[in-house]
Amino acid sequence: MTAGASDRLRRLLGSPDTTWLRVRARRRLERGTPLTGTVTLTNSTSSQRRAIEVLLGRRAGSGTSLTVSLDEVDRVLRGSGTCPSGLATAVTLLDGPIRDLRRENAETTEAWRTAHARLDAAVSGRDELTGWRTWLDTTGLVRRLTNGPGDAKILLDRLAAVLDRLPSPGIPLGQLAAETCADAHALDEGSPLATLALSAARALNGLPYRAEGAAETRRTTWAAVGVHLDELSSVVLCLGLPANGTPLGRLLAAARESGEPVTLTLRQLRRHAGSMTVPGLVRICENPVVVAAAADALGDRCPPLVCTGGRPSAAVWRLLEILAEGGAEFAYHGDFDWGGIGIAAAIYQRIGWRPWRYDTAAYLAATSAAPLTGRPCPTPWDSGLTATMTERAVRVEEELVLTNLLNDLEAQPPKPPSG
Repeated sequence: MTAGASDRLRRLLGSPDTTWLRVRARRRLERGTPLTGTVTLTNSTSSQRRAIEVLLGRRAGSGTSLTVSLDEVDRVLRGSGTCPSGLATAVTLLDGPIRDLRRENAETTEAWRTAHARLDAAVSGRDELTGWRTWLDTTGLVRRLTNGPGDAKILLDRLAAVLDRLPSPGIPLGQLAAETCADAHALDEGSPLATLALSAARALNGLPYRAEGAAETRRTTWAAVGVHLDELSSVVLCLGLPANGTPLGRLLAAARESGEPVTLTLRQLRRHAGSMTVPGLVRICENPVVVAAAADALGDRCPPLVCTGGRPSAAVWRLLEILAEGGAEFAYHGDFDWGGIGIAAAIYQRIGWRPWRYDTAAYLAATSAAPLTGRPCPTPWDSGLTATMTERAVRVEEELVLTNLLNDLEAQPPKPPSG
């Protein structure tokens, strides 16, 4: 293009009054749309109308709405020699190269697919994580936590490495972070990785995916997948466990002889696993009120009883595993609500148990007017219980059947102490 033609092009199409026209044309080119048909500017100014009249060499019509034929502009530019290559070239000469949005979008889509590839492999075949994976896309959480697919790939590769280790048989959070991410602080509270990993841990336990901020909720969520924040704050309440003559065993024996409940830390259980003898049948309850009532009513006559305290902590899991490894059998009771059913199901799947007044017959026999809310959960130990609870729609807490539970404990003789 000659200097004269270039100057004429800037005068005809490069002024501020024709900017809107160039912008509309550029948008079409970026989308791969042909420069045909018309474009309209509502509420145009007199100077904008005059600029189009000069460009096209005719009246632009009356009124404030200004409609321009792109085909006509292209013909004028070509026929006048102002831009022999037409409107598309003119837009490029005046405002710079045209982006290929289709290609850019395809490349971005592929980059995000690559960023999620390792995570998708880690989730594949794990039904409990399928809904969570869809939720990540629906909420856009990963995109909000990262600065693009490159940053996301680093984060999601780490997340996949963490998921490959969950649930864990018992590991400190810092150790899990160090072994999976080469950074002992990668899963510290508030980090993007911790946010995503906590939501996945909740998914693994059938809980809502969005993590709550309370420290205790965070602690119990990690504990439910076998990860503990520290060895001293994770505890388990028990009563009547027989033990041997080791230091921890003597502590258990003293508590048993006095008929008092005892709280064991994860540290004690990890370091002194051999302190407990196999107690035969161990009963499990969900709420501390059962343990307190058993201590009051039975004292040193109470047979072995372990309390989950709601969702099991890492210490609860460790104690149950120690007892199971020693050959103990378990009988379980908890609240008849969907939260309690979820806890029971997790323990049933991990160590197994037989119902302790925790089946359809026991539920129907209990009197309650409290409404049952929440999402139904499967009951693999009693296939009909879920449907029965859904139909009856009342919850039954352990306190309502406490007398029956105490009668069962009294009828079960404690195992004789061992040395």
